[in-house]
Amino acid sequence: MPHTDQRAYATTPAWYWRLPSITLGLMLIGIIALVWMTRHFDDEKQRETLINDVLWMEQDLRFRLDRNEEYLAEAGQSLLSENEVSAKTDARIDQLLKPDTGLVQIQWLDSEGNTLGGRPYASEDVSVGETRGALPSTEDARLAQAVGRPVYGAAYPVLGDKWRFNVHVPVFTGSRYVGTVVGVYSMQHLVVRELPWWFSERYRVSVHDADGHEIAAKSKVEAQPGHQQYAIAFDPPGYGLTLKVTAYKAPTRWVPVLLISALVFLGGVIVWSLWQLRQHTIGRQQAEMALREQISYRQAMEGSLLTGLRARDMEGRITFVNPAFCRMTGFAEDELIGVAPPMPYWDPDNIERTRAIHDEILASGAPREGVEIRFRHKDGHMIDALIFEAPLIDATGTHAGWMGSFLDITSQKRAEAMTRQQEERLQATSRLITMGEMASTLAHELNQPLAAISSYSSGCINQLEKPLSDTAELRDIIGKITRQARRAGDIIRRVHDFVRRSEPKRESIDLNSIITEAVALVEADARKRVVNIDTQFAPMPLPVNADPVMLEQVAINLIRNGMDAMRDTTDRPRTIRVETFGEDRQVYLRVTDAGRGIDPEAAKRIFEPFFTTKDEGMGMGLNICRSIAELHNGRLTFEDNPHGGTIFTFSLPHA
Repeated sequence: MPHTDQRAYATTPAWYWRLPSITLGLMLIGIIALVWMTRHFDDEKQRETLINDVLWMEQDLRFRLDRNEEYLAEAGQSLLSENEVSAKTDARIDQLLKPDTGLVQIQWLDSEGNTLGGRPYASEDVSVGETRGALPSTEDARLAQAVGRPVYGAAYPVLGDKWRFNVHVPVFTGSRYVGTVVGVYSMQHLVVRELPWWFSERYRVSVHDADGHEIAAKSKVEAQPGHQQYAIAFDPPGYGLTLKVTAYKAPTRWVPVLLISALVFLGGVIVWSLWQLRQHTIGRQQAEMALREQISYRQAMEGSLLTGLRARDMEGRITFVNPAFCRMTGFAEDELIGVAPPMPYWDPDNIERTRAIHDEILASGAPREGVEIRFRHKDGHMIDALIFEAPLIDATGTHAGWMGSFLDITSQKRAEAMTRQQEERLQATSRLITMGEMASTLAHELNQPLAAISSYSSGCINQLEKPLSDTAELRDIIGKITRQARRAGDIIRRVHDFVRRSEPKRESIDLNSIITEAVALVEADARKRVVNIDTQFAPMPLPVNADPVMLEQVAINLIRNGMDAMRDTTDRPRTIRVETFGEDRQVYLRVTDAGRGIDPEAAKRIFEPFFTTKDEGMGMGLNICRSIAELHNGRLTFEDNPHGGTIFTFSLPHA
């Protein structure tokens, strides 16, 4: 299952993240397109409005020019037919010279082109136009007479950097031409000054000559390049004049700008958030992948372990078991999870001891060296297990229970038992071999008390055959018989105790007494070999917790090895010193011989099984002695005797 989930994460399509990004990008493109289309529509709308306004302006100018032509014609009839300007005519001229008409001067000429009058009269600014032949223009007057309708002259400059143009209106009485009325228009007054306020708020109006030079303008502020503009021919007066209208830049509409800015900003925030969310999700997925790998790795380890694992909560209920633990106990995982003591795998015959161990672990933890315990498999066979328990600390640092590991040591215990039995047999065999070697000597030892008993018995019989036997002497003889019999019994008991095969049995004993018994067993052999045994025992008891037969076997082996080593010794006394002493909570047995010593090559292998330097030896004596020392938590070492020979030291813990 974990591998399936990992594949699912690894094959996640990339478009899961690309789709919202692409969608959001398209949305932003759509917003930008909408903004562009809105602005384009606004520009088109503004241009359409501009054209309409320009057409309206053109129509308004033409209307005012046409109206002024009519008024000038009417005023001309009066001015050219009357000798004096009547009040009515004067009022009409004043009406024509109002600012909204654009006219700044009116002159009237006779049929010959001579100026009859004018209002206001010519001033210096008009003289500029005169220098260019603009006022009055007899050509325009004749042209107007010829065509019979008003004729406009070309624009001309006057003082003050201003421009004017004239309109010549022919006046007829019936069909007779009587003169011309000339209306002088100020370009500024007509085109610029009299524009309505709303028009000047929107547009910059300017008049350009045929060369493109600006000769009049409504505003002194130049329009920005790129602003919408529209130009039409300024006709009348014509002569290449153009009227150009340029739209001011529309005021920024902050609401849509802010709205669009907010949309773009929020879109950016969404993109950033989406990116951060993607990075966060990728990080979580990677963490989950790593966690799943760790879980799979741990599950693989748990599945391959031969060590049983078990977790318990603080109340002792099982919360986790691994497959090895299930195999060890024979119970399935679902049969163990949640189970509280007593557990189904506890040995019914030792259930109180098991519960005591369980309670002690829950109270104070398990010892570091572990606890040996016996369980019962589901099929009924017994299991020897070694338990190690450790506190189970959760992610918050809280002690949540106990984690235990179980080692199935059933085979090991069985092997140890078999090894122990074999060692016991080997030790018994070794003792039998030792006793076989000492058999003739012991037989000689037994022969002495038996012979003494026989002699004393014959003496008793002789005394009893006498008429008056001496009872005191008989009592003394019987006493000697008893002592000799006890001596023989002691020899037999020692031999029996030494060679009997029994289970190791530890008891609190005095090392001095054990060594004394051992020395007594080998004394006869020592006398036979002409070896002196020098004993030096500690003045106080040396209590040890050990098997006395095994310790006796060690002492006899070491003493007899010393006697063997002195077989060829002739240059110094053939003495074996046997010492016992206590030091630093240890008791020691030291056996020192004066033999040939141990060469370095033999020293390296002296404790190996079946290694011997004697022709008749089996090579098991020292190996057994070291096993006995280790069995009793002691040590067996050797060193060279400075005076020649070897010193063997056997140490045991003080009881």
